[in-house]
Amino acid sequence: QVQLVESGGGLVQAGGSLRLSCAASGRTLASYTMAWFRQAPGKEREFVAAISWSGATTDYADSVKGRFTISRDNAKQTMYMHMDSLKPEDTAVYYCAARKNIFVVTRTPGGYETWGQGTQVTVSS
Repeated sequence: QVQLVESGGGLVQAGGSLRLSCAASGRTLASYTMAWFRQAPGKEREFVAAISWSGATTDYADSVKGRFTISRDNAKQTMYMHMDSLKPEDTAVYYCAARKNIFVVTRTPGGYETWGQGTQVTVSS
């Protein structure tokens, strides 16, 4: 089973940027479809972005399209998400997730078997 650890969260002003990282261990990252989700206080966990095992296919929620970029470096066992033009509504705990099925990129949280512990992103206005 792969283990996932997120990092890179923090406090940033609106309009600023952050880069989140998700480091994998235990199994080769290339065996998994990967995704980022987020959860704000009092809200359900929501899909942010996903990337296929090779990086050739990506998918973004409409709310972040054009501002966030998901990427991965399988050799480094790490997935990233670069976040630009951050807004206060982007404030949430961000989670990375792994899915064994490498043939389908899904937005459904239940489709991912392994999750990290989360990293807090806070955007001040």
